[in-house]
Amino acid sequence: MMNDKSNQSVVAIYESHVGAEEAIRALQKAGLDMKRLSIVGKNFTTEEHAVGFYTAGDRMKFWGAQGAFWGSLWGLLFGGAMFFIPAVGPLIVMGPLVGWVAGALEGAVVGGAVGVLGSALANLGIPNDQIIKYEVEVKAGKFMVLANGSADMVELARGVLRPTNPTFLSAHA
Repeated sequence: MMNDKSNQSVVAIYESHVGAEEAIRALQKAGLDMKRLSIVGKNFTTEEHAVGFYTAGDRMKFWGAQGAFWGSLWGLLFGGAMFFIPAVGPLIVMGPLVGWVAGALEGAVVGGAVGVLGSALANLGIPNDQIIKYEVEVKAGKFMVLANGSADMVELARGVLRPTNPTFLSAHA
């Protein structure tokens, strides 16, 4: 097993914010390092959407019907941002993936078929064929939960996520 904390990832896709929130809470209950978890969601195509957010001190405040969902995760996950990504639209990202997405935007490393989100995922070692699948799922309004860390941590996360019934679950070395 490799000891590098960022060498492995597990990705789960959920149809709704309810499933994604249950997954994050299950990972928290299992004792996973919350600073290693990220969530990405769009779902701005229905009446039930967050209109936006603002910061208030060290807290982020969301409004709209999904505001409670994003707000509850803000207290659990490390960092959060809203990006407007061409061809994707508004995207909320929470957790360490925020830094990878921001880096992709700032560094103009985007190219080919892989967009900003894809570039961030590629930097985590996720294969291009899977990146395209994840981007399509997020664009379709689904939610992606990602855990990144050691092989042991990722295997634990995969075991915790399996019973949460994701529509897709895969680990990446």
